[in-house]
Amino acid sequence: MGPPLLLACLLAPLCARGASMAPGSPPGWRQHEGPRRVKRAWVIPPISVSENHKRIPHLLVQIKSDKQQPGGVIYSIKGPGVDEEPLGIFSIDKFSGKVFLNAMLDREENDRFRLKAFALDLGGVTLEDPTDLEIIVVDQNDNRPLFRQDVFTGRVVEGAEPGTCVMTVEATDADDPETDNAALRFSILEQGAGGMFSINATTGEICTARPGLDRESVGVYNLTLQAADMSGDGLTTTATAVIYLEDINDNAPEFTKEEFSMEVEEQAAGLEVGRVLVHDKDLAGSPNWLAKFTILEGDPEGAFAIHTDPYTNDGVLSVAKPLDHEVRDRFQLTVSVQNQQPLEPGAPGSPRALATVQVRVRDVNEAPVFRENPRRVSVPEGAPPGTLVTTYTASDPDTRQLQTLTYALLYDPAGWLQLDPHSGTVRTKRELRHPSAFLQGGWYIALVLARDDAEPPLSATGTLSIEILEVNDHAPLLQPPAGVLSPQHPQLARNWSITRFNVTHAVLAVLVDLPEGPYSLPLLLRDSGTPPREQQQLLNISVCPCGRDGTCEDGVLAAATAGVGITLEALLIILGSSTLFLLLALLGAARVRGRRRALRKGLLQRSRDDMRDNILNYDEQGGGEEDQDAYDINQLRHPQLLQPRAKPPMRRDAPLRSGTPSAPRKLPSGPSDIEDFINEGLEAANSDPSVPPYDTALIYDYEGSGSVASPLSSIVSSLTDEDQDYDYLSEWGPRFRRLADLYGQ
Repeated sequence: MGPPLLLACLLAPLCARGASMAPGSPPGWRQHEGPRRVKRAWVIPPISVSENHKRIPHLLVQIKSDKQQPGGVIYSIKGPGVDEEPLGIFSIDKFSGKVFLNAMLDREENDRFRLKAFALDLGGVTLEDPTDLEIIVVDQNDNRPLFRQDVFTGRVVEGAEPGTCVMTVEATDADDPETDNAALRFSILEQGAGGMFSINATTGEICTARPGLDRESVGVYNLTLQAADMSGDGLTTTATAVIYLEDINDNAPEFTKEEFSMEVEEQAAGLEVGRVLVHDKDLAGSPNWLAKFTILEGDPEGAFAIHTDPYTNDGVLSVAKPLDHEVRDRFQLTVSVQNQQPLEPGAPGSPRALATVQVRVRDVNEAPVFRENPRRVSVPEGAPPGTLVTTYTASDPDTRQLQTLTYALLYDPAGWLQLDPHSGTVRTKRELRHPSAFLQGGWYIALVLARDDAEPPLSATGTLSIEILEVNDHAPLLQPPAGVLSPQHPQLARNWSITRFNVTHAVLAVLVDLPEGPYSLPLLLRDSGTPPREQQQLLNISVCPCGRDGTCEDGVLAAATAGVGITLEALLIILGSSTLFLLLALLGAARVRGRRRALRKGLLQRSRDDMRDNILNYDEQGGGEEDQDAYDINQLRHPQLLQPRAKPPMRRDAPLRSGTPSAPRKLPSGPSDIEDFINEGLEAANSDPSVPPYDTALIYDYEGSGSVASPLSSIVSSLTDEDQDYDYLSEWGPRFRRLADLYGQ
C-alpha cells in the first residue's frame, strides 16, 4: 500500500463528513446510527500505518470535537509514543487536531499503540470525554528466517533402513506469523554424492532416503540446510547438519600375515615374547574393534599366554611358565582372533582368522640347583673333628654346556664345619656339643653356596640342617644334693628306703627314728641312656625337729649348709678360728686319752685274773659271763652290712659334700678284738682331716636298735675325771658296780 492510497484512506472520512454536513448543523461526524446517538466526530476508528514508513512527518488522522467553536478548542494526545516510551513518535496540532507520525515504526518492536485524545476549551475546561486513538503497525517482510543453531548434530547406525529419522531442525521468523512473511519452508542444498538423506519441508525432520549407509566407507555426512519465508519464495537462511554413522560389528578382524616368528630366553617368566598384528575396519577402540586371541594348538602345558593391547589391538604373547631350552627349544603355536562383540547377522567372516606363531627358546646360563633343599642329616654330639657329615652337591641344568661347580660355606655361625670346594663333602672341624647357643631345637643350620664357572657366573644356596644327636655322656646328678627330714616318720623296716617315683625323681624315706644331726647317704645313680651312665654321689640329709609348717626349728640345716656364699675374708677368719680351736681340742683329747688308756690297761689286766668279778673285755653292756655263749656280735653291725654288696658301703660320719670314703675296716672276730677295733677307729677319726672337729658327735658304727643306754660321748664331755659322776654305773647291775667303785674313788 503506497502513500497516495494511505492518504486517500485517511482523507475519505473527512470528505464524507464535509459533504454530509448542512449549514448550521453541529460539527463532528457520525460513526453509526443506533439506539443511542453518538457524536461521530469524536469517535475515532483504529488507524493502520505500515512499518518502515519513510515519509515523515506523516498525517495519520484529524480529530474534531462536536462542540467546536472557531478558535475555541485545544486538542492533545497522551500515551506510548507521545509522553511515554518510546517518546516523540506521534504528535498533534492542538488547534486543528491533526495527528502526525514523526518516526519510522518497527512492528517487531511495537505492533500497535493505544493513545488518549483530549478536547479542552481555552479556559482548560474539558469539552469532551477522553477518546481512544489506536494505531496499528502493518507488518512488512523485513526479517529473514533464523535457525535455532548454526550446526545440528545427529547419529544413525550404519546400514539403517530408508525412512529412519535422524533428527529435526528448527527455524524462526520475527515477522507476523499470521502472514506469509513468517511461512517457512526447509530444504537440503547440499549433502554430497549419494543423496542418502531427505528433509521434510514443513517440519524440518531429516530421515534416511536410501539404503547402504556404511561407516567404513563414509563415517560422517555434512548437510547444508536452507529455510525460506513467504512459503519458500521469500527471504532465506542456511545452517549445517552433521550426521555421524554409528558403528556395528559388520567386519571381522584378520591377521596382517599368516605366520609370525619370535624368540625368547629360557627361564624367563612373565616376559613379552612378541606381538601378532591384526586389522579391523570397525571403529577403533570400540568393542566391535577390540580383538580376542586364543592359543588353539602347540602349547599343551600352558607355557604361553596371549592378551590384547587395548590401544593397538595387537596380540601380546608372553611366557606364563619358565621355559627350559634343554627340554624343548621350539614351539609352533596356532592362534585365532575374533572380536569381543559377536558379528552382526549376515556380516561376512574373515578368511585370515588363524595364524601360526613360531617361538624359538634361546639357551642361557642357568644357576645350579640343589635337588634336596634343605638337606637334613644327623651327627652325634662329641663327634671328633674330621667326622663325615654329608656330601651336599648341586646339579647344573645346562646339560649342553660344560661347566664346573665349586662349593663354599656361606653361613657357619659356630665354625663347626669344613667343606671340600670340589666334592661338596662336609666334615666336622671340631666337636659338636650340647647345649650350644648356635643350636635351634637341637639343630645346627649352615648354608652352602654352589657356583658355576660360566660368564657371568651364577650361584645357588642350599640349606644344611644338622641334627646334633645327644649322647649319654653325663651321669645323673642329685637335685637337690641335701634335704631336711623330721625324725618322726612311719617305720616299716631298717633305716632308709628309696623308691622310684618317675623317670627323674625318687622318693627317699627314713624307716627308723634317727638322732638329730647331719647324715650322708651314698647313692648309686644310673640312667637308661646308651651307653648307660652311673656314678656314686652323697646325699646330705639333716635330721631335725620340724615345726607345724614343715621347717626346721633349730639351726641344724644352717650348720649343714654353712660356708655357702661366704666371702674370702670371712672364710679366712673361720679357718683360722677353727684351726686354733682344733689344736686346743686335740691337746685336751690327748690328755684324756692318755688317762683312759692307762685305766683301760689296768682293767684288762685284772680281767685276766678274775673273769667273773671283772669287766668283760668284749665290752658287753648286758648279761653276765653265763650268757657269753649266747651273745650275738652281729648286734653291733649295721643291718645293711649283713647283706652282700656289690660295692663297699659309704661312711655315714663323713661331712657334707665329702667324697666317697674308703672301704670299712674288718670287724672284730671275737670279744678280745673289740678294744683294738675301737682304738683303730678312734685313731682313724683323729687323723682324718675331712671329719668334723674332735668335740663333734661322731657316729662310729651302728649299735643296734632299742638301746636304753646313754651315748658314750658323755664320758668325754669333760677334760678331767674329777668332773664326772660315775654313781649311775651302779644302777646298771652287779656287773658294773666294780666299774662304778673304781671311777668313783
